[in-house]
This record gives sequence, structure tokens and C-alpha cells, in this order.
Amino acid sequence: MKDITFAQPLFLWFLLLLPLMVAFYVLRQSRTSSSLQLPGLLPFVNTGKTFRNYLRHILFSLRVVAIGLLIIVLARPQKTDKFQNVTTEGIDIILAMDISGSMLARDFKPDRLEASKNVATEFISGRPYDRIGLVVFSGESFTQCPLTTDHAVLINLMRELQSGMIEDGTAIGNGLALAINRIKDSDAISKVIILLTDGVNNRGEIAPSTAADIAKTYDIRVYTVGVGSIGTAPYPVQTPFGIQYQDIPVEIDEGILQDIAQKTGGQYFRATDNNKLVQVYNEIDQLEKSKIDVHQFIRKEEKYLIPALFSLILIALEILIRNTIYKNIT
Repeated sequence: MKDITFAQPLFLWFLLLLPLMVAFYVLRQSRTSSSLQLPGLLPFVNTGKTFRNYLRHILFSLRVVAIGLLIIVLARPQKTDKFQNVTTEGIDIILAMDISGSMLARDFKPDRLEASKNVATEFISGRPYDRIGLVVFSGESFTQCPLTTDHAVLINLMRELQSGMIEDGTAIGNGLALAINRIKDSDAISKVIILLTDGVNNRGEIAPSTAADIAKTYDIRVYTVGVGSIGTAPYPVQTPFGIQYQDIPVEIDEGILQDIAQKTGGQYFRATDNNKLVQVYNEIDQLEKSKIDVHQFIRKEEKYLIPALFSLILIALEILIRNTIYKNIT
């Protein structure tokens, strides 16, 4: 029934008349009485109820069901079959995300890392036809998820990210180089890396500028995102009394990030809070839209014949019974 729709659904409101018909019939039956003057009831003492007594309401029942079926016929039930051909110029995207300890700063809610994961998840969900992968970096880098169209798996792996999974530090060059390695052999029309970090390159064997040159060679466009408020931010600091938050100046090497974006034909964005981060991903989403041609074919098959046939059968059955078994009943 999930594929059944109605061409004229307003007629279904008339089905509300059926309970009223039943209520009126019951009320009328309860008020109907007949009187017959007899000299005595002795001749009827052993008279039992006949077959017609038990089935005397069958005429009304048949009529109600027939009317209900006719209302459904007027509503024109239809079975809808949909066929869809999708042609897409797929875009392959690698998300390169910084998971260093500084990503736990609380200038974002609840912190930079969680905010980045949440916004990236929404971004992934909004691009169902693209292959997307995930690379993370800190003092070193690794692939959390290769390019895939199974976005449910990717989102689950995204949620598992946490700071401290790998050695601390900020190896922007290594993270970008690994992302390039994961996407360089793609045959997609557009190859994109979104690199997100909140710090300055201080680890790794590959300089960010060198990685940018490699990306340019493979015609990979890199969008860079600097995450962090202006001025200071509360960073987690290990003390003898446990982790405490101290306001520390925010340092993002915007020069390197701008250089990477410029060399590869991308753009640099600065996100200073949660809302700005959402805007950044929305802007990237608009810049890198898949070209999708959707051709939808809808075939509707009328399904009123069966209820119409049953309705006619019930009407004919009522007429037959009324003129045979209940012929003497008015």
C-alpha cells in the first residue's frame, strides 16, 4: 500500500459518512417496534429464531461496504512507479583535519575539534553523489577513511576522531601530502582537498609550500581553513591539579594557508566561531557543486477496477438477497 496514491483524495472525506450511517441505522432499529394482536402466545412458545432473524442486518452491511468501495473508486487509487536516471560529474573530496591538542580550545562550542567534526558531518551529508575521504594530522598524519561513497561509514569514522590519537604537533605539510596521495590518482573531473588547521606548521618532513606545489602538479584544488578566534582563546593545559584552561594567544600561519590556496586555485577562509565555520563550509559547498542531471520518469497505474468490481458484486448480492431470502421484509 505504500505505493498507492489517490488522484482525487478529497473524495475520501465522504468515508466519514459511513459511521454516521451505521449510527443512524442502529438508532432506528432500537426504536422500531411492531404490534400484533393475538388471542394468546401459546402457538409461538416453541418457535425459535430462524436463519433470517440472525442475518436480517446483512442487507445494510452489504450496502455500507458497497458505498465505501464506491467512494474509494471516486478517489481514484493509483499505483505510482518512479524511475530515476542520475548522471553526475563526480567530485572527489579529501577532508584533511587537524586533531592536535590545540583543537581542544574552547573558543568554539564545545571545542574546535567537535565543532569541526559536526560541521564536516553536515557537509558530507549534503553531498550524496561525491566520493569523500578523511585524512587527519597532528605531529604525523594518517588516513582515517579513503575515498568512498559510503557516507555512513565515513561519518562514523569522523565521530571517532579525538585529540591524542597520534603524536601531538602540527604537521600541515605532511597532512596535505598524504591527502594529495589519496586523491592524486582519481579520475574525477574535479579533485578537491579541504585542509583545516588551527596552528603553525612545526612538525613533519614536508614543507607546506612543497606539498602545495605537488597539489598544483596534479591539478588538485585546496581550500584552507584557519580555525580560531582573534586574540586569545582558552586552551587546555596540564597542571599538577589536572587539566585547566588558560587564555593563550591564537597563532595561525595564515600566510602559509593563503599560499597553499593561491597556488592550487582554491581559497583561504578564517573561521572565528561556530557560525563562521558553518558559513565557510557552505561557501565551499557552493563553489564545488556536482553537476547532476536527474531524469525522473513516473508511471501511474489506475487501481480503481478491483474496488469497483467488488462494489458491483456486493450491490448485486444485496439485490439478490432482498428479492429471495428477504423478499417479504420491507
